[in-house]
Amino acid sequence: MSIPLPDAERLRAELAEKLVVDDPAWRRAVESVPRHRFVPGFYADSGKRSDDALTVWEPVTEAIDRERCLKAVYTDTTLITQFDGDEPDWGRPVPRVGGAPSSSSTLPSLVLRMWADAELEDGQDVLEIGTGTGYSTALACERLGDSGNLTSVEVDGHRLSQAASALYGCGYAPDLAVADGLYGYWPCASYDRIVAACSVRTVPHAWLAQTRPGGKILTTLSGWLYGYARVRLTVHGDGTAEGPLLPGTISFMAARVQERPEPGNPAHWAALTRDAEARPVRHSPERLDEATEEGFFGRFLAQLAVPNAQVVTAGDAMHVTDVTSGSAATLAPDDGEWRVQQAGPLRLWDAVETVWEAWRQADRPGPESFRMRIHNGRQRIHHHSAANLSFTLPA
Repeated sequence: MSIPLPDAERLRAELAEKLVVDDPAWRRAVESVPRHRFVPGFYADSGKRSDDALTVWEPVTEAIDRERCLKAVYTDTTLITQFDGDEPDWGRPVPRVGGAPSSSSTLPSLVLRMWADAELEDGQDVLEIGTGTGYSTALACERLGDSGNLTSVEVDGHRLSQAASALYGCGYAPDLAVADGLYGYWPCASYDRIVAACSVRTVPHAWLAQTRPGGKILTTLSGWLYGYARVRLTVHGDGTAEGPLLPGTISFMAARVQERPEPGNPAHWAALTRDAEARPVRHSPERLDEATEEGFFGRFLAQLAVPNAQVVTAGDAMHVTDVTSGSAATLAPDDGEWRVQQAGPLRLWDAVETVWEAWRQADRPGPESFRMRIHNGRQRIHHHSAANLSFTLPA
């Protein structure tokens, strides 16, 4: 007896039910957009490891296993569709060993949260930064219908080609272009909303210039420590912009040109701090990996304190390094406690601990207690009342 194959329409309805979408327009979008048309295949962890302990990723397509593919597509999960910028041939996919994900179909609940937080309204002109698979674009097209105009840009030409085929094949007709979204997209400007499906270290000036007065920019801020926070900015006619950080956790891949630089050999960074005086830490570096909402925001605050720092691990040791200044902090366990040695013009771990201590004294407020302001080219994030929780983003 054959097992009935899942019905995509039924699965979409079940997904919309699980997402608990309050807005009827967005619920209809989830029920209408065939996500499987935008995900011809994805990579799943096979559970196997290579000889050098790298993950072996197995391809999943409708041709390989239709039931598994459709069930995964219509669950609230992120599906990895590309590694290292290498576009797979989904007609003849092969397993991957290791690699860094460079494109994905973001989990639907996150896509909906981003569009909802952008406060889209009928009749608006919208710029989406990062078309990706096109699923998010399709949801916005379904929501706006013929009332507004959606432009979506993607830096990866192969990725956009696949997305365009799926979008046009489903009857959607947004303006699409291969372009670096950090420059916005001047030909279709100006916009009522700019929504970024990638993360940035700072808000690009072009986005401000291309947003109409009273328009809004929604983006994720990130950095080389992989801390994340969302911000919704309202752009004013004088070129300034201001708005709140939004609650909840979120992460998006960084704009490719803003990816962290290669850090180099950990042994070389360790050599910089080898002769430095060691002291016990006041805050454990393990807090950088806390898998809680509070820990997630704590990592973002650490990143604001040392915006050009990144973490390199080697054995039991953790190196916090800054390739722009040549500063380093080596943290290592010693008889049950962590100790730190620092070198270079910046005392990186001192800066992190100072911010965490100020955050503790303020009773660890969440992101919704912070605002961002852009004025005269300067971008700052500050707490509404704690003066020592104020930061300037890197230029």
